[in-house]
Amino acid sequence: MGKKVIYIAGLGLIGGSLALGIKRGHPDYTVLGYNRSDKSRIIALERGLVDEATDDFAAFAPLADIIILAVPIKQTIVFLKTLSQLDLKDNVIITDAGSTKLEIVAAAEKYLMDKSVQFVGSHPMAGSHKSGAVAADGHLFENAYYIFTPSKLTKKSTIATLKDLLSGLQARFIEIEAAEHDRVTSQVSHFPHILSASLMEQAGEYAGEHDMTNRFAAGGFRDMTRIAESEPGMWTSILLTNKEAVLERISDFKQRLDRVAQLLSQDDEEAIWNYFAQARQTRKEMEIHKRGGVESFFDIFVDVPDEEDVILEILELLRGTSLVNIHINEENREDISGILQISFKNAKDLDHARKVITDNTDYNVFIE
Repeated sequence: MGKKVIYIAGLGLIGGSLALGIKRGHPDYTVLGYNRSDKSRIIALERGLVDEATDDFAAFAPLADIIILAVPIKQTIVFLKTLSQLDLKDNVIITDAGSTKLEIVAAAEKYLMDKSVQFVGSHPMAGSHKSGAVAADGHLFENAYYIFTPSKLTKKSTIATLKDLLSGLQARFIEIEAAEHDRVTSQVSHFPHILSASLMEQAGEYAGEHDMTNRFAAGGFRDMTRIAESEPGMWTSILLTNKEAVLERISDFKQRLDRVAQLLSQDDEEAIWNYFAQARQTRKEMEIHKRGGVESFFDIFVDVPDEEDVILEILELLRGTSLVNIHINEENREDISGILQISFKNAKDLDHARKVITDNTDYNVFIE
């Protein structure tokens, strides 16, 4: 398609990263941005995320060929209503970046049905603990799922046009119905956040009577509760816009916990063993290890001694390689070694890391 004007409402981590990806794939496009806060607008302009920015959402909307709503879910619905009252370009494409889809698609069909517009729901399944325009990352969506949920306002060309627009993201595009999207994400994303927060609530209260709880909270507990640090407002909105699916998952899980409790009460060793064995096998068969989604990276593990500058030594070997995350596992071990876990976005960087660390150190390197 020819030169286009793209309008991104919301210049935080997601919106800013989308802007970088669009500019990488289409440097000739004009990218306009909206953000309520002065700080994010200034940063977005300084970093070149957008060509112009405003704090008036309605100001740039009539200029756009494609509008991306990268704002919280409730604000997305408000903006859809606002767009229905504006004089937009004929056949403009409107999409969003919300984590739940059914209510957003329903709102678009409600407010925009009589307009000459195209709408498709979107969910880029990537994120970070960082936020704001300063955290924008042009590589954020590489190999992550970018989900489209068609609506009654989606034409045959709508998704193809967006795939072309977003080609610089190097994401994995997929289409799914909005209702099914919300059911699936209730299981693999929304409900796990409830579990994580509940574990932290339980452990926090338990630590009041057993003060070693906080000291021993490493390893598996740390990994299971990392997402409890997520932004509360966002997750409140997500749960309330996917209430029925999440409540169903909670009810199902209660029954599973009751079943495990019964097995323990009955001292049913064989059934308990089968319970863990089945879970282990199910996890191996899932796409968690095959770049199946947002949190799925390529991980390398290095046995490292508890000595000064060891981590700096390894990071120096990896200079120029794009890292996703690093941390030490088994932080409460009493022996001399820890396990350094380094995450990469692709297999090429992982293979490079394994080679340079193996060739230049005597540390044990392994991949799960």
